[in-house]
Amino acid sequence: MEKIASFTVDHNKLDRGIYTSRVDGDCYTFDLRMKKPNTGDVLATDAMHAIEHIGATWLRSSRFKDQIIYFGPMGCRTGFYLITRDLTGQPLVDLVIDAFRFIAACEGEIPGASAKECGNYRDLSLEGAKQQAAEYLTTIEGYPAAWLDYDHE
Repeated sequence: MEKIASFTVDHNKLDRGIYTSRVDGDCYTFDLRMKKPNTGDVLATDAMHAIEHIGATWLRSSRFKDQIIYFGPMGCRTGFYLITRDLTGQPLVDLVIDAFRFIAACEGEIPGASAKECGNYRDLSLEGAKQQAAEYLTTIEGYPAAWLDYDHE
């Protein structure tokens, strides 16, 4: 099998941030890296699951909703992937910041948190999601689009 592009990134050098992972024509895959890889610090599944529900709902309701293709967790539990169509640069960074501000301040019910809507609806933590989103905001607030490259200095 061929080595896929995401496995060519040196995860030992990777830090928290927002990175362009792939470009496929007009589709962009972003690495929303919330945790520094290989440190043992990973997202709890209940917090990650809640971030997925809240974040996907918010992004698909935003002014860029027609450009959002996918928002979901990384298996390594260090962040999320966001796939967009024709959305990159500072507008993308600003959208991610706004999404995580919303998650950090979220009150009330988690969208899709019922047995009818979710296959593991009991494994959700609003408080965990809010705490992790607030922590991630300390990294991405003021994040320049010039840093979307994995090799930025």
